[in-house]
Amino acid sequence: MQDHMVRVVSADGLLRGTAAVTTGLVKEICQRQKSDFTATVALGRLLTGGALLSSLLKGQQRLALMIEGNGPLGKMSVETDAKGRVRGTLSNPVVDLPPKGDRFDVAGAIGRAGFLHVWKDLGLKDPYQSMVQLQTSEVGDDLAWYLASSEQVPSSVSLGVELDSEGAVAAAGGLLIQSLPPGDEDRVEAVIAALQQLPPTTSLLRQGMAPVEILAKVLADVEFRVQETVPLEFYCPCSRQQTESMLRSLGPEELKRLAAEQDSVEVVCEYCRTPYQFSSEEVERLAQH
Repeated sequence: MQDHMVRVVSADGLLRGTAAVTTGLVKEICQRQKSDFTATVALGRLLTGGALLSSLLKGQQRLALMIEGNGPLGKMSVETDAKGRVRGTLSNPVVDLPPKGDRFDVAGAIGRAGFLHVWKDLGLKDPYQSMVQLQTSEVGDDLAWYLASSEQVPSSVSLGVELDSEGAVAAAGGLLIQSLPPGDEDRVEAVIAALQQLPPTTSLLRQGMAPVEILAKVLADVEFRVQETVPLEFYCPCSRQQTESMLRSLGPEELKRLAAEQDSVEVVCEYCRTPYQFSSEEVERLAQH
């Protein structure tokens, strides 16, 4: 099934839902990051969460999420936009933690103490920034807490990444359900109960169920309409020209030092892992402009 997300709204406008399948982009990004099993599940959850939150963006708007805890995983970052383009990276792709019971220890990898940072480029003068403390370090709960506390929108976030016996991503996806003002507590409780009774999102995806069908199960007694279907894809806008600008920011003196000490300079994009090579002569020329 091609990666995509579907956004729906209830007929009375009191509930909004988004479901996504992210298997392909999670698999590609985690392969590029060379992450181990636990790190793959952790980053995959944040990538899926970023994709779901991108359904709330419009036009040229962009979103960045960063989780930084006191666990061995270090820092995870995800960037996405209203067009469903997603990229992500993590500072330590190999955490080497054993599972806890039958689950990967994502919370242990992230650490119990830390913060979720959110940046939004909404086309205004300054970007929107918010920071909340991690609640469970399971990612989904932390994103729901951010939406409820910082954006005052009661939300339920379900994220899943399932690996096959070889450790490759077999299925990834998630759900975002939000209560909109003035709200309907009884209906929200009914939806939450339906969510709790459902198998994991990844199990439904592996059965061949599409995101809109998963939403129909969650919102079984709610009349809704599909607002938008957006394809999701891994996308990194890095380029040689962009990398040159980054090198120039080091300043002439530092560039001259690099040119004198090294035959070449290699800069690797932290998101897509593309290497950009610059000879000492090219670095010298950059120092002069």
